[in-house]
Amino acid sequence: MLAKINSVAVIGLSAELVEVEVDLSGGLPAFNIVGLPDKAVEESKERVRSAIKNCDATFPSRRITVNLAPADVRKEGPAYDLPIAMGILLASGQLAFDPTKTIIIGELSLNGEIRHTNGVLTVTIAARELGFETIIIPSSDAAEASVVEGIEVIAADSLWSLIDHFRGEAKIEPTPYKKFEEQEGGVYEIDFSQIIGQEHAKRALEIAAAGGHNLLMSGTPGSGKTLLAKALCSILPPLSYDEALEVTKIYSVAGALTGKKSLIKTRPYRSPHHTTSGVALIGGGTWPKPGEISLSHRGVLFLDELPEFPRSVLEVMRQPLEEGNITISRANGSLNFPAKFILVAAQNPCPCGYATDPERQCTCNMAQIVKYQKKVSGPLLDRIDIHLEVPRVNYDKLSAGVPGEPSKEILNRVISARDIQKDRFKSSKTLCNAEMTLSEIKKHCKLGNESETLLLSASKQLSLSARGFHRILKLSRTIADLEHSSEIQTSHIAEALQYRPKSRLAI
Repeated sequence: MLAKINSVAVIGLSAELVEVEVDLSGGLPAFNIVGLPDKAVEESKERVRSAIKNCDATFPSRRITVNLAPADVRKEGPAYDLPIAMGILLASGQLAFDPTKTIIIGELSLNGEIRHTNGVLTVTIAARELGFETIIIPSSDAAEASVVEGIEVIAADSLWSLIDHFRGEAKIEPTPYKKFEEQEGGVYEIDFSQIIGQEHAKRALEIAAAGGHNLLMSGTPGSGKTLLAKALCSILPPLSYDEALEVTKIYSVAGALTGKKSLIKTRPYRSPHHTTSGVALIGGGTWPKPGEISLSHRGVLFLDELPEFPRSVLEVMRQPLEEGNITISRANGSLNFPAKFILVAAQNPCPCGYATDPERQCTCNMAQIVKYQKKVSGPLLDRIDIHLEVPRVNYDKLSAGVPGEPSKEILNRVISARDIQKDRFKSSKTLCNAEMTLSEIKKHCKLGNESETLLLSASKQLSLSARGFHRILKLSRTIADLEHSSEIQTSHIAEALQYRPKSRLAI
């Protein structure tokens, strides 16, 4: 007897249809799985055997052959447990249902419970696009699948409840579709009103949020760099449905969704430690998974103590900073993960941290300072739009405790600037000024004679690269958008030039 169950293999952020073919034949009892399974799939034999027996069903004492087709695609993970079990029950005549329009995924425990599976959102979207009418998933992943419209979602908590469902003894009601607007957004931990002083830094963060620009803060220990970075997400515009779907897919595939979340509606904020490896940062592994730069997609990636990261780790960020995605190549193929994030980095001016402090004396010699500053390469620094000095906040200002402007008011200005950009780029895939292509820069960043003269003079004095020149134009365009100016003025160019790095040895 032969049964065919449809399942899906998650490859990167996409999914490929897998047919689980189960054949029961005569001969000595045996249980074999073929079709390039990994160790976790091989071990499903024991989980399936125990789950079927513990659900008061009969495990056939026959020769069982399971083929995962296509056979040239490697299969990994425990998500094939449930389709294999359902195939055995169907082939042995213990269940009778039509599986042709149904996708089944899920991991089984020994007692028959169905456990959480990574990538459910990706699988559900793929199932709908492939024309399937129903998908059967673990009940713990129901919220995740409920955001996909146009497909019936059956969320089962155990194999025996699924058996009762198909026998008509206890029907499982489909999980209702949940509209994006009905879902709750998150609350940010830090508000700009909690940050005392640092008005210059707040202005720079507002510009970064309005245009999606990268930012590097340099200052003495305790000046508030980390606090400012954490507050940035609170002034970023809310995620759109498409952005939320894209971010949630990444977290789902990476197994980073916590609790019974449906969609991630808050901007991601990732802050990896400086001991993080290159693979952890950009993604990879035997079965490539998204790294920190992809997990911060459409959000903020904060690298504290930037010079303490290994240089080899920092250099791998060049491609994603420039292109907004990362390509991971392995012997059996290449995977592409999105990585459009705002990089916020923080560093001290020297090893002891007090080279620029007017009140404390630096204990480093010039050789130590030069070595410390050269840990971050010039090409990487050139990809950062805003370079910012964050000074110490004096005690009088801290003790006064005068609250700053709340994030909500800054957010309104940022959203207004983003709306201008949305209208500007409505016919392209660009979302903000930082993502502009060369042709879009030429079209939208035209300068008057006075502004062009100022930029030309500054380019010579600062020895700007072509990349640096274009980044100043992008930054000027964002400053103009915040002021609702259709033209880039001289003042906008002048402010953008203030954010270019000073000499690396100027202490």
